[in-house]
Amino acid sequence: MWDALTRTEDYRRWWPWLRRLDGAALEAGARWQCTVQPPLPYALRFTIEIGEVDERSRVTASVHGDIRGRAELTLCDVSDGCDVRLASVLEPAHRGLQVVSTLAPLMARFGHDWIVRTGLDQFRAREW
Repeated sequence: MWDALTRTEDYRRWWPWLRRLDGAALEAGARWQCTVQPPLPYALRFTIEIGEVDERSRVTASVHGDIRGRAELTLCDVSDGCDVRLASVLEPAHRGLQVVSTLAPLMARFGHDWIVRTGLDQFRAREW
């Protein structure tokens, strides 16, 4: 799993909704410029700053741009593969997104959940 996650050059091929990723490596201190297009009439532009990287087990990051917050990805070997957990605390930082999340919270939640669910499904569908 870790080997796949470090292949950042493949992310856009795996996830077509990831419209832009300028991120060369999964390493502490890296800054990735991203654009994500959920199935909604807006795109999200943000920077991911990679914090701690404990190889094969944990990555922390902070997010700045249209959305802001923090995230942590943890990996743990289990008998039949790898358990992967993504925990994040994110909120809209862009004024337009703040309005959308206030006036149409179900739409904002749908966009977030769609990206996470679709990304996971697309990753699982890969022939590893």
